[in-house]
Amino acid sequence: MIQKKPKIKICGITSLDDALMAAGYGADALGFIFSPSSPRYIEPLKAAEIIRCLPSFVMSVGVFVDADAIFISHVLGTVMLDRLQFHGKESESFCSRWHVPYIKALRIKQETVFDSYVAAYPSASAFLFDTYQKKMPGGTGKTFDWQQVPKNFTPLWILAGGLGPGNIESALKQVYPYAIDVNSGVEKKPGIKDENKVKALFEAVFGMAGDDN
Repeated sequence: MIQKKPKIKICGITSLDDALMAAGYGADALGFIFSPSSPRYIEPLKAAEIIRCLPSFVMSVGVFVDADAIFISHVLGTVMLDRLQFHGKESESFCSRWHVPYIKALRIKQETVFDSYVAAYPSASAFLFDTYQKKMPGGTGKTFDWQQVPKNFTPLWILAGGLGPGNIESALKQVYPYAIDVNSGVEKKPGIKDENKVKALFEAVFGMAGDDN
């Protein structure tokens, strides 16, 4: 059993059916990818329509990868987002200029120095740790060595990278993130969620947390 259930974010949402299904199982947040090169890209207008139908307790997160300011301004003018998530090489000043709380992603390598990265983004509301793979900013389906995360890491952080119902229990026995971010591990194919996998993920996390979380 774990001390506290992590928040659960299901990322790569492209349809209302998948959004409502994930929310129904207990998702705390849904991620919408606004990176045109991603197979999980969603048009801003479609994302806006989905978000309008979500329960009020579900947070909407817009994911960007080295997007230009004009595009981000367009998305923010179209979509009501609770958080921004930056998955590229964006500077701290760029991430903070939108006056929307943001999550900064870090793709983990063996030589990653966590403290220096965190120090470079003092305005971040949370950090997301994902697997490094060349030319793939996310959605790799691969895990990293969870033991690399410092035991005394104090900022809010989100575990990502190849998570799914088959390994989430192992992950949460080793590290204690504020939240988990799951994408390809609960898909039939890129952008299409598999309800059986989504259900199994939530059952695994809730089962570890017990009835008091």
